[in-house]
Amino acid sequence: MFPTSDKKGADVLLQGRLADWFRQFQVPLRRTLQGAWSCYQALGIDLPTAVLLCLAILLALSFEFVNGFHDTANAVATVIYTHALRPTQAVVWSGMWNLIGVLTSTGAVAFGIVALLPVELVINVGSGAGFAMVFALLLSSIVWNLGTWYLGLPASSSHTLIGSIVGVGLMNSLMSPDSAFGDGVNWAKVEDTVKALIFSPLIGFIAAALLLLAAKALLRNPALYRAPEGTKPPPIWIRVLLVLTCTGVSFAHGSNDGQKGMGLIVLILVGIVPTVFALNLATTPDAVHQLATASASFSRSLEQLPAAAPQSDDAEAAHKQLTLYLRSGHLTPATLPALAIANSRAATRLAHIDNLSSLSPSDRVALRLDVYLVAETLSRMQKAKQLPAALDAKLAASYQKSLKQLTNFIPLWVKVAVSLALGLGTMIGWKRIVVTVGEKIGKAHLTYAQGAAAELVAFGTIEAADMLGLPVSTTHILSSGIAGTMVANGSGIQKDTVRNIILAWVLTLPVCVLLGAALFGAALFFVLRVLGVH
Repeated sequence: MFPTSDKKGADVLLQGRLADWFRQFQVPLRRTLQGAWSCYQALGIDLPTAVLLCLAILLALSFEFVNGFHDTANAVATVIYTHALRPTQAVVWSGMWNLIGVLTSTGAVAFGIVALLPVELVINVGSGAGFAMVFALLLSSIVWNLGTWYLGLPASSSHTLIGSIVGVGLMNSLMSPDSAFGDGVNWAKVEDTVKALIFSPLIGFIAAALLLLAAKALLRNPALYRAPEGTKPPPIWIRVLLVLTCTGVSFAHGSNDGQKGMGLIVLILVGIVPTVFALNLATTPDAVHQLATASASFSRSLEQLPAAAPQSDDAEAAHKQLTLYLRSGHLTPATLPALAIANSRAATRLAHIDNLSSLSPSDRVALRLDVYLVAETLSRMQKAKQLPAALDAKLAASYQKSLKQLTNFIPLWVKVAVSLALGLGTMIGWKRIVVTVGEKIGKAHLTYAQGAAAELVAFGTIEAADMLGLPVSTTHILSSGIAGTMVANGSGIQKDTVRNIILAWVLTLPVCVLLGAALFGAALFFVLRVLGVH
């Protein structure tokens, strides 16, 4: 026991330090709170909407956090089980390169995911139904990812999210009185995505097996094909090779998987705070002038088509017609006139401005709607080969890409937030998936060459998908790559584990479709009836 006088002296010293600490942080804390309040007032939204905005962004970041320890764990499995890096070093290194991958990503995958969503919900994402959509697809994805992670099964976050999106689209079409079941789901984009997700693990299995066989034929150093001995690290050159392949997969994962959360956050911001995020306000005056010229030129091209002559200037009716076309894919006599009206409205707004920030808030929202509908309609027509022969296909393609530059952008702070969530997730929950990938796929311990071959193939496949704007699964590619190297090496695979992994892969899409549909219905009831957001 301390003497009473010493205890009182220690208490006084502690109180003094606490007072000093409070005074030190009082001013920065006050400024932070004042800044947050000013930001809230500048957004011009009411408190319930602000709460929903925060919840939606938090859910999107939670999805990326779970994605980090669920998917990115695959990238560190090889360096951990070959003892190239200690677990702590590996997850920190991988998390850092995930962060860099997100920050340097193009955004193509992000808006490829957004293109899968029902068009009427994308346009009205700030409505109650839009909130319900965001909550449903993120919650269902997080639930399935957490379940498979807990069981140590390396399932795909990409499959999970896309299944949820399809479920939301199907439920939305079922609940819409003027829609047939399945309308609103971008089936062409779903088909492209599913093909990428199906073929990528096959590519991973075959390419990794072939790469290992080629390495055995060309690289004769026996150290490369040995399993690690105890906890002894590999020779320095092998260690460098394995760390480099881990770095590549981590970077590629960030640049591909990280974009999914970014696209959803931007969609949320556009719907709730359109005056700030509806258009890319950083667009240069030269780019605005070029787009205004292209828009006017395309309007003149449409005027020369008798089938595109509008019967009226009803913008709302034109928007409904284009939405109907994007939802169903059926070209009607009213589609081209509606396209001409929307494009003419966009051209008029762009004609006499030097920068987008000079537009009023209402004009920014209206311009985004016209630009989005024109760009998506042209893209859909070109893919379905429905573009009128009188229109120059190359010029139309170039024009719609220029239009998308106004709406397809990702603020830097969104990239930073997503990259931090992904990186932190990698550092925290990696172990369950790593144990499955490192110990339970093959019957023998992973050799250095097997780990390097699987990682190199995963890196190449993900980077190719990233350039094409296709979301693929890091989990599927790397897990199948390790299985391929085990077969090529004659080591054999553990059938029970592989069966469970394949079962999780097969069940992911249908389960998430059902989860997404059910949660969309529940979220719609909660947002519309309980919170009163319409």
